[in-house]
Amino acid sequence: MNIESRQPKAAKAMGPFYQEIIAKDGDAPPVLKLEAGVPQTSEDIPLDRFTSQDFFDLEMKKMWRKVWQYACRDEHLPETGDYYVYDLGRHSIVLVRTESGKIKGYHNSCLHRGTKLKPSNSSGYSAQIQCPYHGWTWNLDGTLNEVPCAWEFPHLDYEKNRLPEVKVDVWNSLVFINMDLSAPPLLDYLEVLPEHCAAWDFTDWYVSVHARKELACNWKAAQEAFIEGYHGPMVHPQLSGSAAQQQHDIFGDHVSRDLVALGVKTRRGGVEVTEQEVLDGMLMGDRSLVDGEKPRVPEGSTAREVMARQMRDAYRTQFGIDLSGMSNSEVLDSIKYSLFPNLFIFTGISLRILYQYRPLGNDPDRCLFDILFMRPVPKDGVRPDPAPVTYVREHESYRDVPGMDPGFGLLFDQDTQIMRWQNEGNHATVKGAITYSNYMESRLRHLHNTLDKYLKA
Repeated sequence: MNIESRQPKAAKAMGPFYQEIIAKDGDAPPVLKLEAGVPQTSEDIPLDRFTSQDFFDLEMKKMWRKVWQYACRDEHLPETGDYYVYDLGRHSIVLVRTESGKIKGYHNSCLHRGTKLKPSNSSGYSAQIQCPYHGWTWNLDGTLNEVPCAWEFPHLDYEKNRLPEVKVDVWNSLVFINMDLSAPPLLDYLEVLPEHCAAWDFTDWYVSVHARKELACNWKAAQEAFIEGYHGPMVHPQLSGSAAQQQHDIFGDHVSRDLVALGVKTRRGGVEVTEQEVLDGMLMGDRSLVDGEKPRVPEGSTAREVMARQMRDAYRTQFGIDLSGMSNSEVLDSIKYSLFPNLFIFTGISLRILYQYRPLGNDPDRCLFDILFMRPVPKDGVRPDPAPVTYVREHESYRDVPGMDPGFGLLFDQDTQIMRWQNEGNHATVKGAITYSNYMESRLRHLHNTLDKYLKA
């Protein structure tokens, strides 16, 4: 179903659509010219999907244990013996780089009396995997190596006490795990992502900022706030533009995306902003893109053209990266793919970010939200260590996270502060249901449609 037919006709007055903008650029790659929609029903969504413990438990049993989910980047496990703990609800997985160079994942629980082998949210180096309680020790390949006072366990079969594994695979430097050993291959699960991202390689990039915040809401409510732009005028009054300009595509059960053009002149508070004001706003946060005097928009040019040129110059001089073969849209725009159930991947140059949302403990009203900004490896080839996790408490500001752009910090503050209000309203409701819009919130409904397929399987 064509996207155009699904957008409100009145939206035409709110500004140009994404396809109109990149057509004017004249250089967009075919993958960004695609428009893909799926006809959907318009019935309300029951709110107990966000609040019910029974529904949460069903998700844990029938969905979370069956899906591929992002755990870390391979840069978090660069050397033999490096480990990284990934937690999901009450599940905990310890990932290790083995002597063969492969990454393996094990359920993070000792086979003696169940103690966690590595602390939650930890990472580091360990030549072997040893229980901190009684010292049972496993090799990196999962084989049981040593049991203190072994004579006390004549009945123990060492071979049967290998650490239970999860499936592990790596795509585009992202490490994924699946607790279902019979799950289909990761590449099948990723649907169109490998093809779409063929020109967008994350390998020579590193995590420059990593913020993690506990939110007082369900994991689905948290990510829904970042799928649609409908909330923008109320939650982000400092921004210009309209949610109607955002293009939404649905490619399969697991993959959807939104496209937002940056550097485009729109209206703010009913007044059309100038091209120079658009450019000044884009340069406000990242001053590293400015070398010398503040750029000006020449007569007859646009902020989008000037900003794309500025980005190409900055990446050539700072990182030794030639962006001349990339379109303005790839250099500038928000190109955000959503991978079910909980990962958002920004593939553009100006915005190369990962968002991840996951349940925390056994509580449907709590979740973790991770934000990872990536930057190119410096042109001297020396890869910086990935940024450590900075924990942001509910009433703290993202603007205080080391390396965080102040403008992004404000946006994340606004987005996450509304989450508690929504969650409390979900519990206070007498309506008991959510009403989604037909287009701007179509991918929110799609999230629930895919979730239902797992729950009914």
